Amino acid sequence: MVALERGTLYGLPVYVNRRIHYGPLDPAEARRIFIRQALVEGDWESRAPFFQHNQRLVREIEKLEHKSRRPDVLVDDELIFAFYDSLVPEGIHNGAGFDAWRAELERTDPKRLFLRREDLMRHEAAGITTELFPPALEMAGRTFALEYLHDPCGARDGVTMTVPLVALNQVSAARCEWLVPGLLKEKVQLLAKSLPQKLRHRLGPLPEFGAGFAAAVAPGDTPLAQAIARYARETLDLVVPVDGFRPETVPAHLWMNFRVVDEHGRQLGMGRNLAQLRAELGREAGEQFAAIAGAGAAQAGLTDWSFGPLEEVMELARGSQTLIGHPALVDRGDSVDLEVFDARDKAQAAHRAGLRRLFMLRLKEQARYIEKSLPGLQAMVLQYAGLGDANALRAQLVAAAFERACMADPLPCSAEAFARRCEEARPRLALIAQELARLVGVVLAEHQALQKKLQAAKAFPEAVRDVGAQLARLLPKDFVLATPWERLQHFPRYLKAAGLRLEKLRADPARDARALAELAPLETQWLREDARQRKAGAADPQLEQFRWLLEELRVQLFAQELRTPVPVSAKRLHKLWQTLRR
Repeated sequence: MVALERGTLYGLPVYVNRRIHYGPLDPAEARRIFIRQALVEGDWESRAPFFQHNQRLVREIEKLEHKSRRPDVLVDDELIFAFYDSLVPEGIHNGAGFDAWRAELERTDPKRLFLRREDLMRHEAAGITTELFPPALEMAGRTFALEYLHDPCGARDGVTMTVPLVALNQVSAARCEWLVPGLLKEKVQLLAKSLPQKLRHRLGPLPEFGAGFAAAVAPGDTPLAQAIARYARETLDLVVPVDGFRPETVPAHLWMNFRVVDEHGRQLGMGRNLAQLRAELGREAGEQFAAIAGAGAAQAGLTDWSFGPLEEVMELARGSQTLIGHPALVDRGDSVDLEVFDARDKAQAAHRAGLRRLFMLRLKEQARYIEKSLPGLQAMVLQYAGLGDANALRAQLVAAAFERACMADPLPCSAEAFARRCEEARPRLALIAQELARLVGVVLAEHQALQKKLQAAKAFPEAVRDVGAQLARLLPKDFVLATPWERLQHFPRYLKAAGLRLEKLRADPARDARALAELAPLETQWLREDARQRKAGAADPQLEQFRWLLEELRVQLFAQELRTPVPVSAKRLHKLWQTLRR
């Protein structure tokens, strides 16, 4: 036990910080300091079995505290001090003396200084098991380490996943929404609580609903909100719109925290927004994967399923490294190629188009029939003229019909499943194409009517400019194929709402200006972030959902009489945006 001594003469320092042996000066106090700092706090370098065991036990219980988010499992330091104080004799105040006494003690009782688990726990951390709080998460053939921390004011509160840069594009954002089984029940309960009251009360007691979902539904790559909505439909016959959930009300610790590291373990970025991390680091991650894996198509010029089963992931052995790649079909127009991608999202996007093309090549007679029998095509071509030509519209309608008829999840991954899906879709394709053509006809008719109203409203340039920008986003040249069917069905209402807005302008332009002032900041933020992510090649499903909520907000602000399927307001969207950026 070392102390620093200071000597003075008539108030003047003679020497300072002289190292002396403190034990003989105050043996009782030196003993207390040794027990507290060395044995209790662990500020001592020792390989003694009891010391290693006791420190490891303390760390394990501290981990339980972080997982259970209860800081009261580990006993107070005073109780651990009392344990050692009752055993260590008077006069022992340094490591050498303690080791000599310990060696004598352990000859007759080797485990006397070993703490037991029950000695260190105030109460059992019920339900904290490896199954509920695993040390790692397996995804796409890789294992990602998980850390747990209970620090409500800290950036790493909750669960942190360590992601190597080369694997950044392979992490499934949807799978990470499920976190770990031990936190799923609480998250589902809070998401259910965020639903509008008329839906929420039909779920029954929310703790029971959350527990039932966690017990019945295994984590997967389906977004959590969609999985909850499907569970409510299957068990309660209740239709819950995905847009009805308010994720901004869920605390930060129930969203996965991602820590991106390089090959040396150095942190490159950290945050809970995976899409934002990919926007910043995704290009570098893709380049690193390509440099290691090499590029090029595995097979080219395919016109039928003439290859073997298509796995979701495949291993690529490159020297001493084994990389995980995602095979996908790539559309080449008159054929498809089989290629390997580093990112699951990139592979899925390419694969949908490639697989759809393969269906069209296999069912080419049905594709030709649809092209010739689309109802109202001539009128639609005239209305579509401002966006593109007849061939582009016809090709989109055919491709969109195949998308609905053939591309339901789960997608076929073998020649047998592909053939079965072809036979299932064959009799339905024509009917689906007719239904789609009728909806697109309504959309294009509303669009044409809206163009005339825009011409008549030139006296209000701000509103005309805003509606024009809205139309450019809603109806680009490829809107028929690019817009999911469930969203496309709302387009007539969105266009009708824009028309009603223009009709109301003359009566109360000030009201329109106030509504636009509520909408504009939200839309500007979304446009800026969407452009940034598109430039980086990233995709965020939550950002896409926010885009459609902005369209619903337009209906609420400018044509409230048309109603929205879920409650929406500028205040709610501001809160949601804060959550997305978090």
